[in-house]
Amino acid sequence: MLTTLATLLSHYRRHPGQLAMLLLGLWVASALWSSVQAINASARDSYARAEALFSTGMDRLERRDGAPLTRDDFLALRRAGLPVSPLLEGQLEAADGTRLTVIGIDPLTLPGDSAFAAAGSTGELTDFLTPPWQTRLAPDTLPALGVAARDAAGATPVLDGRRLPPLALAPALPPDTLVMDIAAAAALLDTGETLTRLVTAAGALAEAPDGLALTRATTLVSPGQLTESFHLNLTAMALLALVVGLFIVQAALGLALEQRLGMLRTLRALGVPGRRLVGLLLLELVLLGLVGALAGIVSGVWLARALLPDVAATLDSLYGAGVAAELQLPWHYWLGGLAVTLGGLLLAGSGVLWRAARLGVLGLGQAQAWRTAFHRQLRLMAAAGAACALAGLALWAWLVRQPPAEGLLAGFGLMAMLLLASALWLPPLLALGLAGLARLARRRALLQWGLADLQLQLPRLALAMMALLIALSANLGVSSMVGGFRLTFLDWLDQRLVADLYLRPPAERYDEIHAWLADRPEVDELLATRRAEATLRDTGHDAPRPVGLYGITPGERLVPSWPLLATREGREAAWQAFREGGAFINEQLAIATGLAPGDRITLDATGRRETLTVAAIYPDYGNPKGEVLLATPRLAEHYRAPPGSVGIALHADADEATLRGALTARFGADSDTLLDQREVKRLSTAIFERTFTITRALSTLTLAVAALALLASLLAQARERRRQLAPLWALGVPRRRLVGSQLAQLGGAALATGLLAVPLGIAVTAGLVKVVNVAAFGWRLPLSLFPGEILLTLATAVAVALLATVLPALALWRIPPRALLAEEETT
Repeated sequence: MLTTLATLLSHYRRHPGQLAMLLLGLWVASALWSSVQAINASARDSYARAEALFSTGMDRLERRDGAPLTRDDFLALRRAGLPVSPLLEGQLEAADGTRLTVIGIDPLTLPGDSAFAAAGSTGELTDFLTPPWQTRLAPDTLPALGVAARDAAGATPVLDGRRLPPLALAPALPPDTLVMDIAAAAALLDTGETLTRLVTAAGALAEAPDGLALTRATTLVSPGQLTESFHLNLTAMALLALVVGLFIVQAALGLALEQRLGMLRTLRALGVPGRRLVGLLLLELVLLGLVGALAGIVSGVWLARALLPDVAATLDSLYGAGVAAELQLPWHYWLGGLAVTLGGLLLAGSGVLWRAARLGVLGLGQAQAWRTAFHRQLRLMAAAGAACALAGLALWAWLVRQPPAEGLLAGFGLMAMLLLASALWLPPLLALGLAGLARLARRRALLQWGLADLQLQLPRLALAMMALLIALSANLGVSSMVGGFRLTFLDWLDQRLVADLYLRPPAERYDEIHAWLADRPEVDELLATRRAEATLRDTGHDAPRPVGLYGITPGERLVPSWPLLATREGREAAWQAFREGGAFINEQLAIATGLAPGDRITLDATGRRETLTVAAIYPDYGNPKGEVLLATPRLAEHYRAPPGSVGIALHADADEATLRGALTARFGADSDTLLDQREVKRLSTAIFERTFTITRALSTLTLAVAALALLASLLAQARERRRQLAPLWALGVPRRRLVGSQLAQLGGAALATGLLAVPLGIAVTAGLVKVVNVAAFGWRLPLSLFPGEILLTLATAVAVALLATVLPALALWRIPPRALLAEEETT
């Protein structure tokens, strides 16, 4: 068996290019898959640590007027017998720019199921509660403090000019979080006796005490719930890259086995049983797979480290979910990456092994055995494509009957079936097209030979062209979706950000600042906002659900530009109903509940219920929660919502700099509380750009993998191609025309593939914005098509094919005439 295995492996010593392409396919496929799984594993570890923190599973108490709570409020409630615990939060900036969250707690009053209630031994609790106190933090927070892990215990680093209490590592904490006793936090943050909020065990209080707002733990959506669709999108992109990479493997395996047919015939004739031979081929696959998979996993970790900062910024910007800057990889990540890569390899090689097992001893000696069976394979591929198309139609019919915002996995399944059906239909369509062109070119000998030669290459190029089709269509779909989202998002920002300045005044001085602004000659209109929480009941479509309440001022500046998606009796009637006490709901809530303009909703908040009429539905891109829009005065009066920000609309000839200076001089407004419209747009656009950085990166890498698949196929058959071209050269065809013929063959095939990728990419775009985006995020995007992206797709297809043809063409151009004559002698 060892001799037979060594004989099989000797093929790669004679053909190192095939070994390189085989390992390259495994490497890139495993690297892209492993990198995304590493990012997802690290992010989910951070979510688990964040959700284990006490604040996500506890009710919260805050003042209704927006003023900060104090220690006296806490003491009064404790004396009244209420089981509340104080919480103090603040932020400090590290030397590298990292914003660290400081959390001060009282572990003696926290509920028993919190992460800090059980502080361990008495000694640990004493160290935490008494000077010089302790700063508990996760190990991955140490780099921001400039402290090495070996020096962490007891270290007292300086942060933002303030010395921290001695450090104590707590791996269960989320990243960029510092936890300490509330007294130490108050001294560090210089907050005096003020508190951020009071917390209590979920359901411990039947209602909020007077003057306080109670937010139930059920309304606090965990980051894991919000980000699941984001990670599913990443996984889908990585799976696409894995599939495209496996096309390289499939092509290399097929060629290697075809070239070893004579060797296999000899081994069978020497007495090696067929089963043992197939088993040794399987062992060869496993050995090569281990090498490629391990190299891919190591490279994937490196790639994940490069992409993780953009992913962390995206998740923090979109969802407020902190993700560690360093990878946190569990043991099952390594086994999972290895299993997926080996499983994909065995799936890619199963067809080759099956055909090798079925071929007889005499058939093994026929070099054209597989090529003559390609027509039968084309029929099978067409039938398999039809089956995938029917499966896609079945998924679509099932999705139509599902409740709104459901069926994310089925949506991705629909996209997969669409791509797979198109890829399977590609080789039969190319074969039909070549046969038709060959009949039209009967009187042009060289052109007819080129078409016939391309038909002969089609069995080996089919997989590479399928990979190119999938990569091009997915790239076009993602680019169109991102571009459409970008245009829609920027238009939406322009429509909603109508004020010139946005101010967030302190709650205790809100009325004073509002009255002062109203008397300023520069101010044309004040657009005040407020926020609150409520429970939506009795919709007739769904169980009670938490919703956000958002108040706006329907002024002359805001009403004409605020976008509405659906109304009952027109835009003017909707705004009139809004002023009279009606409500707008965002698209997320409308899709999730099936509500429409004219329906009645019941809101439960602040101990009272109120029934309102839905006057309109408005777009709310990027918001993961359902939201009800009310007029700000009504929200303040009926729901006692605390003051929020104020939009300041200025007269056309007003001096903005004068007003900003007056606000700073009188009220101490700084850049954190006073932003202009341009700054808000800049921040929002920056968040958007970071959001899709990794999507663009994965799309580009997937396209590069498809180019490698095509290059692998061409290089693998370069020697045989010279044998086919040598007779033409000997007959007098110039070498320049032979090179041009090769470029035209592959360029034309790639152009045809690109033309087929355009409608497929449009279909993928429609599926992403109409199915996947709705199921993942709860809102729709308009379908946007960009002619420039379509032309770029076609140009990319041709460029990829020509680049892949350059190396074989150069080899043909540089080969000496004597070598070509030798090739002719061997034909």
